[in-house]
Amino acid sequence: MTIHGDHPFLPPEGERSPVRRFRGRLATGVTVWTSAYGGRRAGLTVSSMMVADGDPARLLALIDPDSDLWEVLAESETVAVSVLGYDDRALAEAFAGVAPAPGGPFRLGSWIETEWGPVLDSAYPWAGGRLLDDGTREVGWALLVEAVLEHVDLRTADSGYLTHHRARYHRLD
Repeated sequence: MTIHGDHPFLPPEGERSPVRRFRGRLATGVTVWTSAYGGRRAGLTVSSMMVADGDPARLLALIDPDSDLWEVLAESETVAVSVLGYDDRALAEAFAGVAPAPGGPFRLGSWIETEWGPVLDSAYPWAGGRLLDDGTREVGWALLVEAVLEHVDLRTADSGYLTHHRARYHRLD
């Protein structure tokens, strides 16, 4: 077995997408978007998101249209967004589908059920939103999801915020 510092599935330098490389140079916060419907829960790690202030305020995110999250979100029309802390790196990897999570990623943390979906009990701030009737459209290979922001909880934790930059997690205090 050879141990090396490169990612084993990373394409060679000349074959990498310049768009993905540009996006990777934008430091972003890391969240988990969750939803629940009919006894089924689903979630996805999302860094491609923003909050638009206004009356009403909006949550916007780019998500995979083939994800379990989209299937459940389309039914429930509600979403809970948990901001992750630095100690939540393994959970972020599990919800992104790049790390194993025996029994599913919801077993990796303690969750509170809310009317918008499951919220990580240790989450820093979290928000709940309701999908707009016309709040989705294809953008590139993703689905742009837009929800009206209905609830914000500004609690904090001690481990610093989790950010993502150049394919690595970093701590932001």
